[in-house]
Amino acid sequence: MISVRDRARGCLLGLAAGDALGAPAENLAPEEIAARWGVLTEIERGGTDDTEYTIFAATVLLRHGHALTSEDVARAWREEIVARLDGPMRGAGFSELGTVEALRRGLEPPLTGRWHAHGWSDGLAMRAAPYGIFAAGDPDEAARLMEADGRVSHTGEGILGGRAVAAAVAVAMTGAPPGEVAGAALRAVPEDSWTARNLRAALDVVARTPRPLRGRALPDSLGRALHDSFGRALHDTVVVRHYPWTDLAPEAVALAFAAYVAGDGEVEASVVTAANLGRDADTTAAVAGALAGAGRGEAAVPPRWAERIGPVAGRCLPVVAGRDVRDVADEIVKGL
Repeated sequence: MISVRDRARGCLLGLAAGDALGAPAENLAPEEIAARWGVLTEIERGGTDDTEYTIFAATVLLRHGHALTSEDVARAWREEIVARLDGPMRGAGFSELGTVEALRRGLEPPLTGRWHAHGWSDGLAMRAAPYGIFAAGDPDEAARLMEADGRVSHTGEGILGGRAVAAAVAVAMTGAPPGEVAGAALRAVPEDSWTARNLRAALDVVARTPRPLRGRALPDSLGRALHDSFGRALHDTVVVRHYPWTDLAPEAVALAFAAYVAGDGEVEASVVTAANLGRDADTTAAVAGALAGAGRGEAAVPPRWAERIGPVAGRCLPVVAGRDVRDVADEIVKGL
């Protein structure tokens, strides 16, 4: 029996490992990743803003619990992010940079998420995992809380991406199989949304493409899969190639769930698959790792990865410097 604490730790540790593994592959195409690493399986450096914003989101959530409002989140951004900036913000995505500027101009949510042009980004999906842990077994509540956070920095499909991930983590925390977890994501968003259409299409690619992506043969089998119909079909189905950036939430969420389901919910298979699909690889691998870690628990995160995950440096968010995702997971569980 996997305890709630083990699942929470596995979720955030899987997220941090995916963030770190995918970081050097961010914005690359699968063929570029293959040319450089063959198959990227080892963490080369620390994570990015994904892990730091996840810790920040968890901290704010724990202060307010189920009573969390968008105004609470906006206040925390002003006091703990904006007020601490000395010069330009480092290491953040476009949606975070836009939100900081909106807050500096005195705007309030939901205008803070609508004022800038990047409210559709995956910056909300990347920090959704704590909401799923907090509302384990209750995907509707996880999505509701996630949306309260999301109105500060996102709008439209950006919020839907966060809702999908938060709801899915809430179900993964019960030990449900990947298909049921993906179903929770779909139920958390409108059926005719871009996010839902992409997610259904990506899962269809997984369902009709045989891939032995598990176990010791992972690197060789994954390398073949990503260069045959699986990888190409996923990119042809959900990737917006003409757009200059890779952080579209409907694209990133679809790739992350495809990797998670293709990996049968195993942490290493899910994370490695997501990272080697490229595009916004740190975020897609972080989301896949959060889902798989919630389902399989802390022990399922490869020890060679776990030992590389320590306290965050706070390069993007100084307020979270020194925090460890394991401790954050424990705090969420204690608050249940």
